[in-house]
Parts: sequence; structure tokens; C-alpha cells
Amino acid sequence: MESSTKNDILKLAGSFIIVIIFAAIGSLATFSQIPTWYATLIRPDWAPPSWVFPVVWTTLYILMALALFLVWRKGLETKPAKVAVAIFLVQLAINAIWSVVFFGLHSLGGGVVLVVMLWIAILANIIVFYRISKWAGILLVPYIIWVTIVSYLNYTVYLLNP
Repeated sequence: MESSTKNDILKLAGSFIIVIIFAAIGSLATFSQIPTWYATLIRPDWAPPSWVFPVVWTTLYILMALALFLVWRKGLETKPAKVAVAIFLVQLAINAIWSVVFFGLHSLGGGVVLVVMLWIAILANIIVFYRISKWAGILLVPYIIWVTIVSYLNYTVYLLNP
């Protein structure tokens, strides 16, 4: 196997490992709360059923890992690449922290604040990734669309559950 192919495989695996670590943190705070605390909340009629969330999030985490790989594959030697990966890690951390705050701490208001921060971080991430790899930026578009929906859902749940 060629050295560049081996490097690509390692970068792809590393990208998935990084994303899985952050996803696992969020999942630990979330899964036990879905049938218990979350089930007791008043939700709008348009709220997706609970089974949709793990399907969508799994897909989005795969797209995030692929986007990271595409940027990493281009090289991390330049300042723009380092900044892009740093922004990626920040948005991934906010994503995990949102789960801990919303589901783990049952803080609907904290969730609203964090999901807005997450949306802004994803937008910044799309912009910096797109400048390095158009496909990397494009792969994050479904993520911001979903977080837009989740933001409105989080806000609506906040309003419905004083």
C-alpha cells in the first residue's frame, strides 16, 4: 500500500475517532433522559418523534467526520487549516456540552444559549472548511439545517415548559 494511501486511511480513521469521542459524550448525557425526563416535557405538535434524533445525528456525525477528513487530507501546515480544525473542534465541543446542559442538567434556557452558540460555530465552520475544501463545507450544510430545526425546537420547549 502506498504511503499516501496509508496516511489517508489513518486520517479518515482519526477523523471518525475524534467525532465519535465527542458524540459519545453527548450520548451519555442524552440516551437515559429521552424516555424519562424528555418524555415529560411539553413539546410542540411538529416536534419530530424521538426515534428520528439518533438516525439524524448518526448521519450528521458521519458527514462531520468526512468533512474533517477532507480538510485534514489537504494538510494542516497552514494557519487557515489550523484555524479551520480549531473551529471544528470548538463546534463539536459546544455540541457535546449542549447535550450535557439540556439533557444532563435539564436546563432548557442553557440549551437555548448553547444551541445559538452552536449554530454560529457551525456557520463559521462551514465557511472556513469551504475555503479549504468545497466538499468539506458542503458536507456540513445538513448539520446547520438540522441545528436550525433543533434551535427552534429547543426554544419552543423552553417557552412551553416554564
